[in-house]
Amino acid sequence: MLLAIGLGLVAVFIAFREPIRGYSGVSTAYSARVACSCRFVAGRSLADCAKDKLSGMELVTLVDDPAARSVTARFPLMASTTATYREGYGCVLEKWAG
Repeated sequence: MLLAIGLGLVAVFIAFREPIRGYSGVSTAYSARVACSCRFVAGRSLADCAKDKLSGMELVTLVDDPAARSVTARFPLMASTTATYREGYGCVLEKWAG
């Protein structure tokens, strides 16, 4: 029974991997940019900024690097995006490889 459930989940992942990859990339980019602005422009704590995530983005985690003035958003096993605060530009996303 457990094996059947596991195989079913793998089949669903394989069938929907491109939409999942797209969702994870967009959600990490959005979350990193918004959290970076919240953290380094508005001066709020990262825990407070995490409250601003949209519904459906519960799997996205945020980690800040105060020394680099950046926030990295991660979607498990799929995507990671960093936004860095730059004077005069605000928070800028790293270049996407793809």
